[in-house]
Order: sequence, then C-alpha cells, then structure tokens
Amino acid sequence: MRAIRGLWRWRRNPLRRTTDLAEAWVALVALVLITVAAPVTGCLVGAVAQDSLQRTVREQQHTRHLVAATVVRDLGEAPLDTDPDATTVREPRHRVLADWTAPDGSRQHGAALADLKTPHTGDHFSLWTDPQGRITTRPLDSPTATTHAVLAGFGTALLIGGLIEGVRRLAVWRMVRRRYARWDQAWDRAGPDWGKAGTGS
Repeated sequence: MRAIRGLWRWRRNPLRRTTDLAEAWVALVALVLITVAAPVTGCLVGAVAQDSLQRTVREQQHTRHLVAATVVRDLGEAPLDTDPDATTVREPRHRVLADWTAPDGSRQHGAALADLKTPHTGDHFSLWTDPQGRITTRPLDSPTATTHAVLAGFGTALLIGGLIEGVRRLAVWRMVRRRYARWDQAWDRAGPDWGKAGTGS
C-alpha cells in the first residue's frame, strides 16, 4: 500500500525527482511479486513435493514389510532412535540378537532394535524389512509426506519473498547512492562561487 500511495503522491508533484518515481515503482513491483509470485511459486513447489513424496509413500508401503522377530538374546539399550519418522512417543528400545523370516521366505539372523522394555529370549517383536529380509525403517506415511510438502511450499514462498525484498533494498540503496553522488557533484560545481557577489546572476 505504501508503494501505491507513493506512486500517487509523486505522479504530478513538481518536486518529484526521477529517482523518487523509480523507487516507488520498484516498491510496487516488489509488492506485487511478494503477494503473487512468492505464493504461486510456493504452491507449485509444494505440489511437486507432494507428488514426489506420495509416490515414495506408495513405493515404500509396497516394498517394506512388517515381520515378526524372535529375541535370541539382549544386547543392551540402543543409544539412538534410528527411526526419525516415528510418530509415537519415544519408547525404550533395546538392541537384541534376533531371528526372523523375510517376506521371500528366507531365514534371517542378526542385531535389531526391539521396542521391548526388558527383552528375554523367546520374546516376539515387530520389525520392518525389505523383501529380502534386510532391516529397514518403517515406510513413510501419507500425513507425514503431506506435512513435509506443505513445509517445503511454505519455506519456498518465504525464501522467494525474502529474495525479492533483498533485491528491492539493494536497488533502492543503489539509487540513493547514485542520488547522493549527483548531489556531491552539484555541490562541488557550486562550491567555488559561494559568497561571491553576483553569484547566479
């Protein structure tokens, strides 16, 4: 709104300088781009991210399987949670040596993370694996993918808006510097005549 008022104020003002009008136009263009281009770009990026992430969701849900595993022995508490997409509250997890059957029917044996408070030999727990039985993380779910897509679109819109504002400030700064340089040149030309009789006649 300030840019629009500025354009109207300088439209037919006898004191208007070319740089005043240029600054107002730069502000107006920046305002239009921030209110139109930034949200549109954010929506496009969000839509592309949503499409890509939902494809990943479908692929992971097709290729990752929840299988039952049996504890052979406890290996101690796990130091870190290796499943960053888990939506549940953090639960105590233990590293255990376990046996499980892969979706392709092969028998597997190895270290795994079990969400058991006190795992004992013979206890059962669930495990995400690929078709060959290799341990993997749980598949990405659709709501989480949508959240990531929305954040990507919102972040892009903010980034574009900030970039446009930065370019506007740089353009105005350069115009002001140029204006001051012209003022200095004008003062330099007028300076030697200060105080002399008949100056300007």
